[in-house]
Amino acid sequence: MAVSVLMPVFNAEAYLAQAIESILGQTFKDFEFIIVDDGSTDASPALLQQYARKDGRIHLISRENRGIARTRNELLSQAQGEFVAMMDADDIALPDRLSRQIAFLQDHPDVVCLGSSYQLIDEAGRLLLTCFAVPEEDTDIQRQLLTGCGGVHQPTVMFRRATAIAIGGYDEAMPVCEDLDLWMRMGEVGKLANLKQPLVQYRLHARSISEQNPNLETEYSRIACERAWQRRGIEGRFEATGEWRPGADPASRHRFMLQYGWWAFNSCQRGTAMLYGSRAIATKPLDLEGWRLLACAAIKPMPVEERE
Repeated sequence: MAVSVLMPVFNAEAYLAQAIESILGQTFKDFEFIIVDDGSTDASPALLQQYARKDGRIHLISRENRGIARTRNELLSQAQGEFVAMMDADDIALPDRLSRQIAFLQDHPDVVCLGSSYQLIDEAGRLLLTCFAVPEEDTDIQRQLLTGCGGVHQPTVMFRRATAIAIGGYDEAMPVCEDLDLWMRMGEVGKLANLKQPLVQYRLHARSISEQNPNLETEYSRIACERAWQRRGIEGRFEATGEWRPGADPASRHRFMLQYGWWAFNSCQRGTAMLYGSRAIATKPLDLEGWRLLACAAIKPMPVEERE
């Protein structure tokens, strides 16, 4: 078995089918797909059972809720592949994700953990950004991770199973940011890398853990960094203090509607840019920036042919 794809699921019915189909439709076929339903109370269990009956590569475990870190370790303990590809139940893997990552890891035995750049989509699957650039080399990735900023991103990652097990897997004391903590510990025994090509569509939506608990994310990101600084005997500086998801207040939502809209405009998604211009206006009608975005999206020529 070349690779084990691991996916935790908790109340993900809205996006689950797309996530599963994106793995089953990979150009690389020699994989096992292990899914743990972490006590979902929506329609996720029934949907997972349907897919498990249809495709023998799916190994489904259903049980009570235990939290994300324990679930990821349970998935890791069940894996048989040389490589482990992490998958989240609200994202979409592009068709050649597995083939590209396996080829790179086979050609670079010193790399223990490999991510990639990614595309950003919204809750309805509308494209916001064609490529979120990430550092590609180990030194740059580690420097970024040690500030609390995401040098490697969870839904893009493939790593060597033996390495992850040898360092103890995910820290179950971390309710969030367990992935950041693991990447930094893996970076202490081998190299980290990212592929330049986007291999995943990462979904931004209001029900995600990151958006529902931004303060908790910041707190445990800092804890993970402080532990890494202590292990490595260095003085670090935590920089991940700004907002990176919309808050509940109008000013925050307005900023992010503008950000998403300009991303979409620059990605030649005219209709999506107009939608987010309208959302920005609805949040702060008297702010001219929302009107400027809407006007540009409606009438300004785009640099390349539209993809919508």
